[in-house]
Amino acid sequence: MDDSEMAVTALEFALEAYPDADITVLHVVGEPSPFLVEATGIAVANDVEAVAEERAENVFEEARSVAADHDREIETKVALGHPARAIVRQAASYDTVVIGSHGRDLRARILMGDIARKVSRRAPVPVTVVR
Repeated sequence: MDDSEMAVTALEFALEAYPDADITVLHVVGEPSPFLVEATGIAVANDVEAVAEERAENVFEEARSVAADHDREIETKVALGHPARAIVRQAASYDTVVIGSHGRDLRARILMGDIARKVSRRAPVPVTVVR
C-alpha cells in the first residue's frame, strides 16, 4: 500500500471480499541510492529499517482507519527495495495479493513501469488488480 487513493480502494476491496481472512498491508520503501537525495538521507541513518518503519507509519495509520471502518484489524509490514520485486518476494508467504491498478501520476508510471502489471505477471499466488 502506498499513499494513493487506488491503494485505499484495493484495501477496501480486500476487506470486503475476504471477510474471514487475516490481511497484511505491505508498504515498500525504496532502498537507499546515492542518486536520490532523500534515499541518501536514509543511507546515512543508523538503522535503515527503523527509518523505513517511520516513513511507512502514515500509510499504516490510514490503512488501520480503513480497516476500523470495516470493523477489522490488519497486520502491517514494511519491505525495502524495488516495489514490484519486494511485493513478489513477500507474496510467497500469502494466499493472494490485492493491489491497486496504479498509485502514481501518469508521468511517474511511464518512468517507473507498471508495478501492478509486474506483480501480476511474477507473483507465485493469484493477484487481484483493483481499479
